[in-house]
Amino acid sequence: MTRTSLSARKGAIALLSGGALLLGGLATMPANAAPAQSGCETRTNNTYSKLLECVRLEGVREHQAALQAIADANGGNRAEGTAGYTASVDYVLGVLAAAGWDAEKVPFEYQATDTLLRQLTPAQATYPTAGFTGTGEGDVTGAVIPVDVKLSGDRVNSSGCEASDFAGLDFSGPNDIALIQRGACNFTFKAINAEAAGAEAVIIFNQGDTIGAGDRTGLFIGTLGGGGDNIVGIPVLGASFANGQALAAAGSTAQVKIDFLTKTSYNVFGELAGRNDDNVVMAGAHLDSVPEGPGINDNGSGSAALLEIAQVTSKLRPENTLRFAWWGAEELGVVGSTQWAHDQSQAELDRIALYLNFDMIGSPNHIFMVYDANESSFEAPAGVTIPEGSAAIEKVFESFYTLRGEPYDDSQFSGRSDYQAFIKSGIPSSGLFTGAEVRKTEEQEAIWGGTAGEQFDPCYHQACDTYANNNDHALEVNSDAVAFAVLTFAYSTEAVNGVPGTKVPGNFTIPAPAGPEHTFAGPLGGDSVHDHEAQAS
Repeated sequence: MTRTSLSARKGAIALLSGGALLLGGLATMPANAAPAQSGCETRTNNTYSKLLECVRLEGVREHQAALQAIADANGGNRAEGTAGYTASVDYVLGVLAAAGWDAEKVPFEYQATDTLLRQLTPAQATYPTAGFTGTGEGDVTGAVIPVDVKLSGDRVNSSGCEASDFAGLDFSGPNDIALIQRGACNFTFKAINAEAAGAEAVIIFNQGDTIGAGDRTGLFIGTLGGGGDNIVGIPVLGASFANGQALAAAGSTAQVKIDFLTKTSYNVFGELAGRNDDNVVMAGAHLDSVPEGPGINDNGSGSAALLEIAQVTSKLRPENTLRFAWWGAEELGVVGSTQWAHDQSQAELDRIALYLNFDMIGSPNHIFMVYDANESSFEAPAGVTIPEGSAAIEKVFESFYTLRGEPYDDSQFSGRSDYQAFIKSGIPSSGLFTGAEVRKTEEQEAIWGGTAGEQFDPCYHQACDTYANNNDHALEVNSDAVAFAVLTFAYSTEAVNGVPGTKVPGNFTIPAPAGPEHTFAGPLGGDSVHDHEAQAS
């Protein structure tokens, strides 16, 4: 497309001194006429103007503050399996019940690992870790043996990629731990080669540099083989580059432990009955954080936006039933949403008209992105089938950004967030994303502001993903975008699945999308390459 300037797009929308928004000659209610928040929660917000007046940044931030307080009171995070996650579930249930939604928590079971990575000599420390998908289990205490690692310079390496990398290293003992660096080849080969050489456990630590636009220094894990069980029979753990450096010290010994067990967790659902209960509009956000931090952008942003919208739509009587979901164990590999979809009958899945996913919608160094269902910027990855109707959902989000005069771009329709289970079930899906570990380009800085060369979210999967890790403008615009799409489909999903509905009340015309900016030359990070997903090297 021909790129239009930001000022030109904003010129299509006029803000009167009283705050009235003009679009195609139609004015919404002036912003300064919005009722108090208590009034918003008791009136029927059944038009775009009423609803968008009542979805307020302050309300979204209040929910994020509550999630931050939960993390602060529970060891600094809200990760799956922790007291912080349990408290987050209770908080969401309480907000929904107070708002008058039909709320419940639904249990699910999943196979999990208890892991431990503890250095014994020459330093004594316990490091953050997690098991690779496809790992074996075991408890090994012994010598740490570095395998062709490169800890300085450009750090480009092929550690463990060839059987010859293990030649001359003594893995003849009963408890030897291979220390392998990320790089050059698939993790599977590294783990298989280590096991064949006689290692009883493997630690794969991050490469320690920047590849393309990504940062390879923090803790990471990946998938061995196709993600099945028993790819290797020995424990394989991940580590950060800094922890790998410490473990590579002369005379290093460590304990590596992985135990398999079955755990129970919860997804939270809120439902608002519509006239057509067989045409359910779902929207979801994962509720859990990573263990490293409180997760206030990832994904307190999506979770908080849905809570705010639930509070101000409680008096709505929609044509289609609305169901909001707060998913558990996303950071372990989209577990909660996958298990929930697996547990539904085909008849129940057939009732779902569409699914909207909101994962990281307030990144500090943001750009606005919509899942690219029409593949105008990205082809979907091999094996990902985009359900018919998904492009119609994408169009609604694009129209909203056009309405607001906000330039937007595409995010690869990768299925690597909680919409994965829905698209695998053939349910039309889309969503919003403001970026994770990928670095902003100069072109993107010119369009969206922020800082070129910095990650979209500088605190992605880190302890600093706190209440302060936010961009108010991004979060406010996207909270409104979520509300706009929810209201649109609450009244009619005909453009998506052919089921007739009714028009949203009010004389309102939705503009045609202006078109994405097409600033990406290749796949993004975050929703397209989450750390818990398969990675080549």
